[in-house]
Amino acid sequence: MKSIILAGGSGSRLWPLSRAEYPKQLLKFDDKGSLLQKTFKRLCTYSKPSEIVTVTNIKHYSNIKLQLNNIDKSNIVIGEPLGKNTAPAIAATLEYFKQNSKEDDVVLIVPADHLVNDVEGFNRTVAEGKILAEQGYIVTFGIKPNYPETGYGYIKTEKELSTGYKVEKFVEKPNFDTAKKYVESGAYYWNGGIFMGKMSTLLAEFQKYTPEIFSILNHLDFSNNNQIDYSVYEKMPSISVDYAIMEKSDKIALVELQSDWNDLGSWQSIYNVKTKDENGNVLTGKVVVDNVKNSLIYSQKEIVAVSGLEDVILVETEDAIMACKLDESQNVKHLYEKLKAKDSDTTKLHKTVFRPWGYYTCMNSGEGYLTKTICVMPKQKLSIQSHNHRSEHWVVLEGTALVLKDGKEYNVYQGDSIEIPVGCKHSLQNPYENELKIIEVQKGDYLSEDDIIRYEDCYGRV
Repeated sequence: MKSIILAGGSGSRLWPLSRAEYPKQLLKFDDKGSLLQKTFKRLCTYSKPSEIVTVTNIKHYSNIKLQLNNIDKSNIVIGEPLGKNTAPAIAATLEYFKQNSKEDDVVLIVPADHLVNDVEGFNRTVAEGKILAEQGYIVTFGIKPNYPETGYGYIKTEKELSTGYKVEKFVEKPNFDTAKKYVESGAYYWNGGIFMGKMSTLLAEFQKYTPEIFSILNHLDFSNNNQIDYSVYEKMPSISVDYAIMEKSDKIALVELQSDWNDLGSWQSIYNVKTKDENGNVLTGKVVVDNVKNSLIYSQKEIVAVSGLEDVILVETEDAIMACKLDESQNVKHLYEKLKAKDSDTTKLHKTVFRPWGYYTCMNSGEGYLTKTICVMPKQKLSIQSHNHRSEHWVVLEGTALVLKDGKEYNVYQGDSIEIPVGCKHSLQNPYENELKIIEVQKGDYLSEDDIIRYEDCYGRV
């Protein structure tokens, strides 16, 4: 069996912990790994690591690859040049399988950001679903609703099959009264966005119902480190797989998910799944409380002291603080959109940004300057690049830097520095066994991350 992980979401409802370039699937809520890593490990039960393909936006490619390489380096990541919703992402990945395998396997498709703790129950569901998939059905895994949730789509079932049900229809997110009727009827399930089918079945339905997608598939080229060419992918329509296929096909079956499930779509959902203390609180980091009840308080760096509050969410990161009522945590998305409209950097990146070679932390900035600390892991190197608008001054704090500057190599030792002028073709490398840490001071009239011209890159970002 092959597997597809859909990892293109932004997770704006979990701001400020999630950001546009560090979405919720990359977040860790315990010491067992990120949501993405947990998903990948779960799929290794059915698929070889080399047969699990994660499809994501190109801006998340490096972080996704970095996290999955920590589990198994044979994983495959496909980078979309722009977001086109789930139908093109799935179809493109099916085309990748088709180009690289002659087997008509069953394919399991899952979002990257769902929390499933009962792996055995999930495995039983997959086994039942595979029976129907091999019979030519596209199988969706439905979650039995235990309350009238208005934030999910619903699926109505009809006649019973050998291991599940034939699907009658998909319905949009309902209002409360309608959701209550759905739950009481017993014939509706939450749509969790998990499904499976044979490659041939899925591709045939794409051809039948979305020829505008299917006709582009044979033009996709995965030779550039599995990063899809913009000029081809931009022709794809933006449409979800539900609208494209699931709501139209007569081959849809449902198997009830036999495990726990949570899409962690809000801070309240995080609170619901976490272990509480004797006062009903979830406390993470440097948190001190007095007379606080039924609250989630998260501190990433600073000491957070809270007194006399109930039913609140308080989240502190290096560069932002967010507070709201527990039952209004869905509205965090509105805060995110307001900040985004103001072009706030806090919606895009954390102060610490991870890259395949290591990470950097923004320390200070002002008119015409930006200061970073940079850590390059052993045996890693940055791309050969230049900048049109800024110069860079590097001071080595720990280790030894190998610097390529206009075709010449320089060893820069601890305490020494080197200047990189505007337009200079350069690279920073750490070929040694210890971490390399430097301070970088950027100077110029434009200091954004997109002021980079890459000439050569071992991570496929050229």
